[in-house]
Amino acid sequence: MPRIAVGGRDPGATGGELPSFYIRDNGMGIDPQYHEKVFGLFERLDPEASEGTGIGLALVKRIVEVHGGRISVESEGAGHGSTLCFTLPRATG
Repeated sequence: MPRIAVGGRDPGATGGELPSFYIRDNGMGIDPQYHEKVFGLFERLDPEASEGTGIGLALVKRIVEVHGGRISVESEGAGHGSTLCFTLPRATG
């Protein structure tokens, strides 16, 4: 059964400067050699195994970076699910 967890961490708890957030799933996982490739425009690691256009994570990366954040993916590889991690600065004003 598919599972998704969403959460965040206060920078004081992690020693970082920016609040960080994560989205974790128990899906097919991503081999570490492809961790940067998944953020490329029109990149699909296995077109036969999943649907999509390959623009979703590229768009998410662009949005996070435009707002001054960073994004990365963590996964041990196939069959282990993935965790998308990102930071965003606190809103001012």
